[in-house]
Amino acid sequence: MGSLPIAIGVAVALFVSMLGMLEIGHRLGNRLERLDADGAHAGTGAVEGAVFALLGLLVAFTFSGAAARFDARRQLVVEEANAIGTAYLRLDLAPPTAQPGLRDLFRRYVDARIATFHAVPDLVAARAEHARALAMHGEIWSRADAACREAAGTPCAILLLPAVNALIDITTTRSLAIETHPPPAVFVLLFGLGLACSLLAGYSLSSGTRRKWSHTVVFAAVTALTVYVILDFEYPRLGLIRVDAVDHFLADVRAGME
Repeated sequence: MGSLPIAIGVAVALFVSMLGMLEIGHRLGNRLERLDADGAHAGTGAVEGAVFALLGLLVAFTFSGAAARFDARRQLVVEEANAIGTAYLRLDLAPPTAQPGLRDLFRRYVDARIATFHAVPDLVAARAEHARALAMHGEIWSRADAACREAAGTPCAILLLPAVNALIDITTTRSLAIETHPPPAVFVLLFGLGLACSLLAGYSLSSGTRRKWSHTVVFAAVTALTVYVILDFEYPRLGLIRVDAVDHFLADVRAGME
């Protein structure tokens, strides 16, 4: 299951749960007000302010972190495209006899990298393409190293091998960025604070004579929508907020290899 159904499911569950807690808080407030009309809501403002401030802080923390990771993942796509393009251009320093094989290997490698991300949300196919690309790292390095040894006394080893090393390293960096997310406890806490704030809000809204349905629905909807956007930022290849727009940089590099 992709993150889009998961994110929507979490948002819907949070929305419904918050409405339930708002109703519980409202009924609890009404009951206590009947028992003690003067003291039912005394001193609740400080507690509400503290809990709502904590919710706002946590939302700001998770939202800004998710947005920063989204931007970092986009930047890494560009960095990988640059690393591959640089290494491919420096193949000109290799002996002419070694260049055709290396260039063909580079083309197949870029094809595997592009296919890795095009396969999403089929994670099995994506992992298979990723493994195929990783398996080419050793062959790319060994062929480049052999070519540089053959071209002894030229700038090949000084310029080509570091570029190949950067090509290999950026793959690990991108994999780490893809797998970097907040601990599940952060989302559990965010969910729990949303419910706690709903309970307190329902209790506070019980002081009036009329039910404030617009307030309760908007509060629950906005909170649930914010959580959905945070989750969508965290998994930008599976939801509505996508990082695919920058994949054309890798495709452009591949087109330049023809």
